[in-house]
Amino acid sequence: MTATDRSLELINTAAQAAADKLAHDVIAYDVSDVLSITDAFLLASAPNDRQVKSIVDEIEERLNKELGAKPVRREGDREARWVLLDYVDIVVHVQHSEERVFYALERLWKDCPELELPADAKATRGKGEEHARQEADGDAAGPVGEPR
Repeated sequence: MTATDRSLELINTAAQAAADKLAHDVIAYDVSDVLSITDAFLLASAPNDRQVKSIVDEIEERLNKELGAKPVRREGDREARWVLLDYVDIVVHVQHSEERVFYALERLWKDCPELELPADAKATRGKGEEHARQEADGDAAGPVGEPR
C-alpha cells in the first residue's frame, strides 16, 4: 500500500507552507505500510517556540484554504515545543529544534519511503544544523565580536 493522491496533495501543500515560514529540515515519510491510522508523516522544525507556532498556523491555514482540510486533532499548542496536527490522511509534526534532535523521529521512520517534496521544502534540509552552528559561533563571541 502507498500513500493516496489526497495524502500526497496534503503533504506537498503542508511542506510548502512550512518552507514558506522558514521551517528547518522538512521531510515526509510514507508510513502507510506500517501504520493503519495514517498514510504519511511530515516533520519540520524551528529554532524557537514562536516560529513553531507560525509554521503550524500557516500549515493549518493553507490546508484549509487551498484543500478544504481541517485537522481532527491539534496537540502541543500551549508549549509550542512539539505541535501535532492530525488530518487523518497525514500527521504533521512541527518541533522545536531541541525536541527534534532529542526525539529523532527520522530514526523511527528511516525504513519507510521518503516522499518527494517541493523544491522549497527540500532546500530546508540542513538548516537546523546550520542555525545551531551559527548560534554556537555567536555564543563564543564576546560583546564586540571578540572571542571570550
